[in-house]
Amino acid sequence: MDVDADTSLLSVLRDQLDLTGSKYGCGEGQCGACTVLLDGLPRRSCITKVGAAASKKITTIEGLAPDGNLHPVQQAFLDHGAFQCAYCTSGMIVTAAAFLKANPNPSAPEVARFMEGNVCRCGTYPRIVAAILQAAKAMKEVAR
Repeated sequence: MDVDADTSLLSVLRDQLDLTGSKYGCGEGQCGACTVLLDGLPRRSCITKVGAAASKKITTIEGLAPDGNLHPVQQAFLDHGAFQCAYCTSGMIVTAAAFLKANPNPSAPEVARFMEGNVCRCGTYPRIVAAILQAAKAMKEVAR
């Protein structure tokens, strides 16, 4: 793409590539609604310059479900109704997917601690934690 290297990654994803799953929340990297994975690590795309992401593998919420098969975290969020307005959901799911890759057997307090940087203004945190724990179990079963 031919864009200014100082443009936010979020702007390029949403406005140039029409990948609208990542949301603009606070614009300051504080809420997590815009989270994507850069080389497998969660990053706030609203404060990440596209030039800094140019040579990295970028995974958005859309990329977690190749061929229409939901990622276990996506399925668990649906199963638990771990959203209300769903504005934060894509950032929550992307963050949780990275967390479970690094920690496939987390405790509820570990999940809560890791997810602290993602804000849900509707307050569905208990369902979010339950969904992530379910996804961890599902991912272990698939790995067997």
